[in-house]
Amino acid sequence: MYSRATLLLLRWLRVPPEPQPPHGDPASLRVFRAGKNFLNLRLLKWGVAQAGALAGIIFWLGVFSDLGDRVEDKRQQNAQAKTTAPAPAPEKQNMEQAVNSVVHGLKDEATAAGKEFQEIRKNKRKVGPLQGFYAWRNGMIGFLSRLPSGAMLVIWFFELSGIVFYVLQLPVTFLLARMDYDLRWYMVTDRSLRIRHGVWKINESTMSFANIQQVIVSQGPLQRVLGLSDVKVQSAGGGGGDSDEHHGKGDDMHLGLFHSVTNPDEIRDLILARLRHFRESGLGDPEEKSSPVAAATTASLAGSDDLLAAARELAAEARALRATLG
Repeated sequence: MYSRATLLLLRWLRVPPEPQPPHGDPASLRVFRAGKNFLNLRLLKWGVAQAGALAGIIFWLGVFSDLGDRVEDKRQQNAQAKTTAPAPAPEKQNMEQAVNSVVHGLKDEATAAGKEFQEIRKNKRKVGPLQGFYAWRNGMIGFLSRLPSGAMLVIWFFELSGIVFYVLQLPVTFLLARMDYDLRWYMVTDRSLRIRHGVWKINESTMSFANIQQVIVSQGPLQRVLGLSDVKVQSAGGGGGDSDEHHGKGDDMHLGLFHSVTNPDEIRDLILARLRHFRESGLGDPEEKSSPVAAATTASLAGSDDLLAAARELAAEARALRATLG
C-alpha cells in the first residue's frame, strides 16, 4: 500500500528516479542513507503538528457552537425589544427606520468593540489573552446578531471545510514526511560524491575530490540523544559556515551535507582515504585527458623526447669522430 501510494505521489510531483552515480569507478561506489531515528523524528514532528491542528479544530468548534447559541439569545432579546417599541410609522418610514436601526446598531457595536480593544491595548500589561478573547467574542455576538440568520451558516461552512481539508491532508503529509527520508541519497566513488534530498524542492549536488578541502563531523544535542551526526564536506571557495539545509534556510553550494547519518566516522574516513589516494596518484578526469589541449600537450612532449634522442645520437657520433681523428 505504501509503495503504491508513493509511486502515485512521485508521479504526480514529477520527482525523478534515484540519482545516477557520480563520476568514478562503478566498483568503488558506496551509498549511504540517513539513520532510522531521523525518520522517527520526522514522524514525531508530523504527529505533534497534526495533534496541534486537531486541538485547534476542536477549540474553534466549541467557540463557534457557543457563539451560535449566544447570537440566537441576542436576536431574541432584540426581537423582544422591538415588540415593546412604539407603534410603527407608515410602511415607507418603517423600512427606512429598520435599515437605519441596523446600520446604527452595527456602528454602535463596532465602536464599542473598538473602544474595548483600545482599552485592552492601553492596559496590555494588565489584561491577559483570556480577557482579549472575551472582548472579541462579545463584539462578534453583537455584530452577528444584527445580520441575517444565515450568517452563522457561512462560518460553519468554513469550519467544516477546514475539517475536510484536515482529514484529506493527513495521508499526503504523512507520505511526504516518510518520503523525505526515503529520497535522501549519499553516494561516494573514488573520484567524487553526490548528494540528493527533497520532495517538493529537489536539491542535488556533486563534488569532485579535486575541490574538497576538509571533512567535518558535527552533532547537535538532539542528534546526540538519537545517535545521529552530520558529515560536512567543504569544497574550495566556501565560506566555512554551517549549512542550513535541514533548517530550511537555504543551501551552501560549497558544502556537501550527509545529514543525520549513524556512521559518520566511516563516511569521513572513506572520503579522506579516497581523497588522499586521488591526490597521491594525480588522477584527473578522463575528459581532461581526452581533450584537444591534453592531446596537443602529449604530442608536444612526445616530440620533445624524439628531439632529445636525436641530439644524443649526434653527440655520440661527434665524440666517436673526434676520437678517431685524435
